[in-house]
Amino acid sequence: MGLALARSDGFTRPGPAAVGVIAAALSFVLLAFALRVLPVGTAYAVWVGLGALGVALAGILILGESASAARLVCLLLILIGVVGLRLLEG
Repeated sequence: MGLALARSDGFTRPGPAAVGVIAAALSFVLLAFALRVLPVGTAYAVWVGLGALGVALAGILILGESASAARLVCLLLILIGVVGLRLLEG
């Protein structure tokens, strides 16, 4: 979603803008499904964490952003936190 919206150039490019809006809607639908089995705080934290992780990885892999060791460690910490939250609520 974030990557598509960044490429939409302020919603002036309809293709990427449409992809971003559809991805956002799908993301909300998936959050709603998660809320069936997780408390709202945990579901939201997992949703935000995975979104941030996904956009950061897309930036690295697609846009050539920095993949420094420190940045990768921080992304790993986000992943560990998301997995930990899910396991603790399981």
